[in-house]
Amino acid sequence: MSESAKLSFKGQEYEFPVITGTENESAIDIAKLRASSGLITLDPGYKNTGATKSAITFLDGEEGILRYRGYRIEDLAEKSNFLEVSYLLIYGELPTQAQYESFSKEITHHTLVHEDIKKILEGFPSNAHPMGVLSSMICALTAFYPDSLNPNRTEEEVNLSIIRLIAKMPTFAAWAYKNEMGHPVNYPDNSLDYCSNFLKMMFALPAEKYDVDPIVSAALDKLLILHADHEQNCSTSTVRIVGSSQSSIYASISAGINALWGPLHGGANQSVIEMLEAIKADGGDAKKYLDKAKDKNDPFRLMGFGHRVYKNFDPRAKIIKKAADDVLEKLGVNDPVLDIAKELEYAALNDQYFIDRQLYPNVDFYSGIIYRALGIPTDMFTVMFALGRLPGWIAQWKEMRENGEPIGRPRQVYTGSNERDYVSMNKR
Repeated sequence: MSESAKLSFKGQEYEFPVITGTENESAIDIAKLRASSGLITLDPGYKNTGATKSAITFLDGEEGILRYRGYRIEDLAEKSNFLEVSYLLIYGELPTQAQYESFSKEITHHTLVHEDIKKILEGFPSNAHPMGVLSSMICALTAFYPDSLNPNRTEEEVNLSIIRLIAKMPTFAAWAYKNEMGHPVNYPDNSLDYCSNFLKMMFALPAEKYDVDPIVSAALDKLLILHADHEQNCSTSTVRIVGSSQSSIYASISAGINALWGPLHGGANQSVIEMLEAIKADGGDAKKYLDKAKDKNDPFRLMGFGHRVYKNFDPRAKIIKKAADDVLEKLGVNDPVLDIAKELEYAALNDQYFIDRQLYPNVDFYSGIIYRALGIPTDMFTVMFALGRLPGWIAQWKEMRENGEPIGRPRQVYTGSNERDYVSMNKR
């Protein structure tokens, strides 16, 4: 017999089914709440509201678990690569050798972008934020591929849009960086793998030969895997709710990029570096700031430690810590800001105050260190996040579309004025 939950209100009792997911998460199905009782729920920030059923990502913050389509993030980061994980998220299963080769070949074939998009890029000032540039170019794809506006497209046509997005995203991200730097853009090099091609487009200069460091490329590949999806967060929910209006996939992903742009969402790794630079500017005394972090009367907070979802160790941080160590050792970077980061990391992993409160370094801490070591400016960090999150956004958009979910339409509790008579301007 299925379980149910009962609500009593003004002498009336209402019963609602309780549904349970495959990992034994339970939810009260209130789809008929308003129709049966006239009530709605009020849940600011939707922290207790499930907006959808999803088979893509499982996250358990208390136990420090993250799985894509049932596969442990630890196994995927160690044994897979970003394109294979992208296929898994979007299509539900790990690809066969033939499927993977076909998927990779199609993406490689579509890396080049229309030359007119360069004209759009040239219209941005060099001080334009790279996230604004990126979201604009992604949204512009709707104009270059107007067939994407048709909500009744075939599966083959939808897949072509998906391939185009994954293929062109590194080009757009690298061009957003080049625009900021005032450098000429680089075209894709289809002889390289996904991450190596991106790094070359980012850092190659016409006057110098550029060789991609395999350790750097491998570290970036792991970072992208770790950021590929993270359940129903702000940007993912944005993609789904925009897509629910039957907007094009390009407009939906562009909306997700803009949601990620906010400092409370995608800007965490940027905040880490800004904090480290502030400590350096104040003399570089890491112990002073560790003591400030421990002082409950001091407003200072360590950025990049702990996580609002993970109440245990962030499973992604364990993986990316080694990649960060490898990159720093390989590049031999001499940077006092990164020296401060290592001091903070050591203290957080060994100081009983941080251990007791489970304030461990998270993925944003280590990703910020890697990007800093690579010479990527802080306002590009969120672009790197978007590059990794793209397959998750696509998978969520695709799932929403295939499930035939209705258009998103949250309710509200009105707290404004009651009915009033209009007053002519000469009497106000």
